[in-house]
Amino acid sequence: MPSISHFYGLIIWLYWDESRSKHHCPHIHAEYSGKWAVVSIPEGELLEQDDEFPAKKLRMVQTWIDIHAEELMADWSLAINHNEVFKIRGLDA
Repeated sequence: MPSISHFYGLIIWLYWDESRSKHHCPHIHAEYSGKWAVVSIPEGELLEQDDEFPAKKLRMVQTWIDIHAEELMADWSLAINHNEVFKIRGLDA
């Protein structure tokens, strides 16, 4: 699972092989300080999370998804076709 972005302590991941995932819609995985969340793209809906994923960091991820929705969907298409994905600028870049 390659990381596609880093910002404000968050790491954003996109699986290469989503066929193993229980989430059947486009989504990213966010990690912060050992906590995680799964968020849909392009809607930014929280699909799953660690009990302690910080709400402020989730809002940052959702804002980032809104800003980069087009790029994220392009990366999603690449990933599900087993192609290399591109890095996407973070909020602090």
